Amino acid sequence: MKILANDGISDTGIDLLSKAGFEVITVNIAQNQLIKYINNNNVSCLLVRSATQARKDLIDSCPKLKLIGRGGVGMDNIDVDYAKSKNIHVINTPAASSSSVAELVIAHLYGCVRFLYDSNRNMPLEGDKNFKNLKKIYSKGIELRGKTLGIIGFGRIGQEVAKLALGIGMKVIASDKFIDMGNIKIDFYNNESMSFEVKTQSLNSLYRDADFITLHIPSQREYIINKESINLMKDGVGIINAARGGIINETDLIEALDSKKVSFAAFDTFENEPNPNVKLLMHPKVSLSPHIGAATGQAQDRIGEELANQIINLFQ
Repeated sequence: MKILANDGISDTGIDLLSKAGFEVITVNIAQNQLIKYINNNNVSCLLVRSATQARKDLIDSCPKLKLIGRGGVGMDNIDVDYAKSKNIHVINTPAASSSSVAELVIAHLYGCVRFLYDSNRNMPLEGDKNFKNLKKIYSKGIELRGKTLGIIGFGRIGQEVAKLALGIGMKVIASDKFIDMGNIKIDFYNNESMSFEVKTQSLNSLYRDADFITLHIPSQREYIINKESINLMKDGVGIINAARGGIINETDLIEALDSKKVSFAAFDTFENEPNPNVKLLMHPKVSLSPHIGAATGQAQDRIGEELANQIINLFQ
């Protein structure tokens, strides 16, 4: 059985699949050539991440496909229900990348409250001749301990973020349509642990109470953060999106940054990805990364292993 990992797969995943007798192809095929390649090469399993689209046209045009797998959590780039209606297995790896995404969120948060996103831009340009002035500009940072982090979406990734925030000493509040309570267990290096219960609350109360807000929800039909919701927030709130593009109205957010209602924003995912809004990219109060939430060696190993084991269990 041939498997096309069009957006790549870790060596761990390749080794497991190869030992089980699968042929793994890791060349990257352009979207407009994908249907032809799958059919000409008798590909039975298509593995994607966030770049490759597996929509109705591909599903209809590739009758030999038996499985579509997503290396990651969200499956916005796959027509899941339609694929299942055609008796195609659809799998993902919901647990494998949670820690990596959570660590990136906290990295952005630390970088923003100490202005690292801006100082890293300006130090190479002015550090040699304007050091004292830059020191003055960036000497108004704040500590995270004691501040309130609002988490929108309290699934696996949201709860991983909560673990890190609680470890810092932050207060954690959360909102989720489907989860009433999260039991957060923090494991320490010496095999000891502590547990915390976080009861979810309404979105509006989270908007009002949070010093910083991070989003961990799938794609939505409407914006979760827009002008109306921003008006409910504290003055000087910080906002982080490492979930999906299109859940924040980026135009409204830029206006709020310009008015200082929002003190900073951090983006790992964008509404018009892979061609993000240039005004957002150039804004001096925005911390940026190119959709790398799950892009750590450890996460990719876990993703590859989880995909491989699911495929082996399904077909052997």
